Amino acid sequence: MEQSRVIERIEEILDESKIGVLSTAKDNVPNSRYMWFYNDGLTLYAKTNDQSPKYDELEQNPKAHILLGFNDTDNNAFVEINGSVERIDDQDTIDWLWEKQDKTFFDSKENPHLKVLKVTPDEIKIMNDDEEPVEITL
Repeated sequence: MEQSRVIERIEEILDESKIGVLSTAKDNVPNSRYMWFYNDGLTLYAKTNDQSPKYDELEQNPKAHILLGFNDTDNNAFVEINGSVERIDDQDTIDWLWEKQDKTFFDSKENPHLKVLKVTPDEIKIMNDDEEPVEITL
């Protein structure tokens, strides 16, 4: 599959799938949790609380692994993403997530603990998509 088609398919899966697993590590111990993800192209965003353990874990180690898809696709396709995570408190990004995406888990967009995780992919692999796994490096 050519790279432009791979990117198109990844974006289709990201558009269909919003709940995924974010895995981080602290002191070489993995920690995974379900999160709501929103994409802008291949870049992922997730709301978080700055008092959560993952927020501190990502300060110490900004690398993460994400699984999205499977139950949300007809053929159980999913993506595995290895990427770098930035902790963002930019109000424009918070407003975008709040207005265009999702209003759950926080009482308002002015909540001082509402922060955003921005995931920039380094590698993305498509699995179970009627072909052998396909991986791209960005």
